[in-house]
Parts: sequence; structure tokens; C-alpha cells
Amino acid sequence: MTDVLAWEPGSIEIGQQVGSTTLNIIIFLLFIGLTMGLVIKASRTTKKATDFYTGGATFTGPQNGFAIAGDYLSAASFLGICGAIAVQGYDGFLYSIGFLVAWLVALLLVAERLRNVGKFTMADVLSFRLKQRPVRMAAALATLTVSLFYLIAQMAGAGGLVALLLNIKGETGQAIVVAVVGVLMIVYVLVGGMKGTTYVQMVKAVLLVGGALVMTLMVLAAVKGNFSDLLQKAMDGSKSGEKIIEPGLKYGKTETTKLDFISLALALVLGTAGLPHVLMRFYTVPTAKEARRSVTWAIGLIGAFYIFTLVLGFGAAAYVGADVITKAPGGVNSAAPLLAFSLGGTVLMAVISAVAFATILAVVAGLAITASASLAHDIYNGVIKRGKASEESQVRVSRITVVVIGVASIILGIGAMGQNIAFLVALAFAVAASANLPTILFSLFWRKFNTTGAVLSMYGGLISAIVLIIFSPAVSGTPTSMFTSVDFHWFPLQNPGLVSIPVGFGLAILGTLIGKPDTELTDKAVEMEVRSLTGVGVEKAIDH
Repeated sequence: MTDVLAWEPGSIEIGQQVGSTTLNIIIFLLFIGLTMGLVIKASRTTKKATDFYTGGATFTGPQNGFAIAGDYLSAASFLGICGAIAVQGYDGFLYSIGFLVAWLVALLLVAERLRNVGKFTMADVLSFRLKQRPVRMAAALATLTVSLFYLIAQMAGAGGLVALLLNIKGETGQAIVVAVVGVLMIVYVLVGGMKGTTYVQMVKAVLLVGGALVMTLMVLAAVKGNFSDLLQKAMDGSKSGEKIIEPGLKYGKTETTKLDFISLALALVLGTAGLPHVLMRFYTVPTAKEARRSVTWAIGLIGAFYIFTLVLGFGAAAYVGADVITKAPGGVNSAAPLLAFSLGGTVLMAVISAVAFATILAVVAGLAITASASLAHDIYNGVIKRGKASEESQVRVSRITVVVIGVASIILGIGAMGQNIAFLVALAFAVAASANLPTILFSLFWRKFNTTGAVLSMYGGLISAIVLIIFSPAVSGTPTSMFTSVDFHWFPLQNPGLVSIPVGFGLAILGTLIGKPDTELTDKAVEMEVRSLTGVGVEKAIDH
């Protein structure tokens, strides 16, 4: 049996044309046709604001668990992490660990409580016991910023992936690909709303986890199930040698890189509980019990997937090689598709690449609907119309926002092409942990928390994170920066989390201590505490 399983994947040369462009396009079109059919079917039952924003809160825990996994396992997880492990080894796997551990924070601290208090968006929770207009405005701006950062990463991933599949080497061709992905995202959300997006997420989660499982089994079969042999082959195929399996290849060289590692870890572990497009998923189920079940299912799927990334990353290092990966169209983000070609040739590469493309489409659709819901429900209805906007006008504003967000993400995504998308997503996590998480936790757990603390924390955390990112090596001053020809960085760390997250928490505490207590909202604070713990009254807050 062992001899039957023993086989050697094919080799790939630097600059080699891989895959079949025609087959890739056919499989892409088949997937787009399938998912568009689901979206159109869902659109027939999308009539009210609750349908557009939360799918009418009709999904079961397992269904929503698959959808959460689909939302969370983005192109960064599949393309970025596999590439990071293939090139950076042990340090690249830190992304998998951080993304997975982060779910414990979401499960234990916020999932059930958010579901019990909210209705449509994260701002519903934050403004429940605080002054509506300033808190909703701050929460909406934070949501839009995090969503945009996340969208940039997905768009950059799309450009690199399709450039590899269609052998597009010029920046103009990749830019066209990014634009096409943006247009498809806009159509998905405009037509299907949250219901359509959720169905696409479920299909994508099954395909992604299933595809990763098949590739993992093939890699293990190639080494006869001996993981030590796989690591040895990875060392042989890497110019870093033994360092690829040791800590510190990227984050252990200097004191600055060690601090960067701590900053990255903080952002990854704390960021998930502040991601608006993930938090919004808790409102698509009818009860808090189903919210807990959905997170449990999601953790199972996500945990399995991140274990697979370890095998796939070292498999890419072993059977493709770091030099081939870094010099391919799409750079480090091409590791997984190239490994698929090495393992199963043209057909497997086309299928896996279609799954990756599906991953990008599904995640950008989820992000777009979250951003549009926040602007329409929180800013337009909550701030401008003071809660008196009709459902029809809210949905109309939401649809307009989808188009604007889509255009902005296309432009910014083109600017970010070539960057490792796992790294770009880590920046979104840092912004979420800095701007959103302090206010979420203090709103749920600190009775004295007030509006001044919330507003100061959200704006302070958001601004500090953005400013530090702009003036970091991620944007300028190094060969791997977004802008390599200029240098205006003064902040030494790639990720701002080590500074901006404490700033967010510190400003929340400071604002609460120096601001006036929300004495007129004391009863709401007590009601929120009871509702978050028991779920009493939540059903009345949902418009079925």
C-alpha cells in the first residue's frame, strides 16, 4: 500500500508557463455561473431591509458556521499564508496560529452577547446604551475603514492569482483583472443581498476546505505520510536551508523585527473580535444558541484548514521552491496554485485556482454588504435621518454605497498588487483591534463606560492605526513597500498593533474617566447587561 501511495510531484522551472488558460477560464466561468444562479434565486426572497442586511435571520447554526468560515477564510488564508510558509517557513505559519487563536476571543467574549444585543450592525451594539448619533458615526467610519483595508487585500490577491493563470505579466493586465473582480462583487451584492452572499460563502467554504484537504493528502502521500521527510525536502528546496523550520527567519533578525512579531500577534489575536463583516454574521441566525453553534462549526472548519496550510506551505517549498514562487506572476501569492500544478497538473491547478477565485469573490461580497449596511443603517438612518428613514430608502442608499465601495476598492487594490495579502489583511486586523474591540468589550462588560470613552477610543484607535500604517515600512522606504521609490516612513514596525491597540484601550478608559456619565441612559446600560447575558427581549428587536 505504501508503494502505491509513493510518488513524486512534477517539478516547475523559473518562468515556466503552467496550466491551460482555456481550461482555467472555462472552470472560472462555470463557478461564476453556479454562484450567480444562487444569488439570483436568493434575490427573489430579498424584499425587506432585514433580508438584505441579515438574510432575515433565517440561517441555522451549521449553515452560518459554513458561511462564517467562508467569510473568514479569505484569499489571505489560502494564497497568502501558503506563500508565507513556503518562503518564510516557521514565521509564516504564525499567521495561521494567530488567525485561529483569534476565534477563541470571538467565541468566549463577544459572539453570544453581540447576537443578544444587536440587530443589523456592530454599531447597534455600541449605541444601545450610549448616545446614538456620535457613536454610530464613529462605528460606521471604523467599519468602512476596516472593510476597505480587507477589500484591498482581496483585490490584490485576485490580480496576482489570475495573472498567474492567464500568464499576464504586465501591470495593466493585472489591473483589468482587479476591475473585473470588483464589478462581479458589486453585481453579487446588488442582486442577492445577504442571502445570496451567504449561499456563496457556504459553497465556497466547502470547496476551499475540500480542495485544501485533497492537496494535503496528496502532499502527505508523496512523502509516504512522513512529515519529517516533507520538512527535509522543504529545507532542500529553500535557499534558507534549515532556517525555514526555525523561528526567526523573518521576525527574529533584529530587536525591531521581534517587536514587529509581537505587534502582528496582537493584531491577529485581537482583530477577529472587532471585524465588522464577521460580527455581522451573528445576526443572520434566529437565536443566541444558533450563534454559539455557528461559531463552534466555524472553528472546526477553520481549525482544520489552518492545519492544512502547514502541510501545503512546506509542500510548496519542497516541490515548487521559493525561487520559482517569488519570481512567478503574483509572487508569493502563487504558491498554492503552483503546488496544485506540481501535484496534479493542469486540471488540479485549474480547480484549485477556481476555488481561490471563489474565495476572493465571496469575501469581497461579504465585505461590501457589511460596509454598505453600516453606511445606510448607521450613518444615513441613524445619524442623518435620526432613525426615521424608510426601509426602501435604506436599501437604496446601501446599494449606492456598494457601487462606491467597489470602485474605491478597485483603485486601491490596483495600487497594492504584488504585496503579500496575508500581510495586508493583518493591517486590517490591527485597525479592527484598535478602533472597534475596546469599545465592544467595554460596552458589554463595563457599566460605567460612557459615550466620551467610546468616541475617543474609536477615533483615536482608528487614526493612530492609519497614521502609523501610512508612515511605516509597509508603505514606503523598503524594497517590499507599496511605494518603493520614495521613503517617508518614521515608524519602524510593519504592523501598528503594538502601539495602536493600547492607544484604543487607553483612550476608552481616559474618555470614560474625564467624560460626563450617561446618567440618562443608566436604564439602557442595565437592560443591555441583562439582554446580553440572557437574550431576554431580543426576539422583539428582530423584524422577521
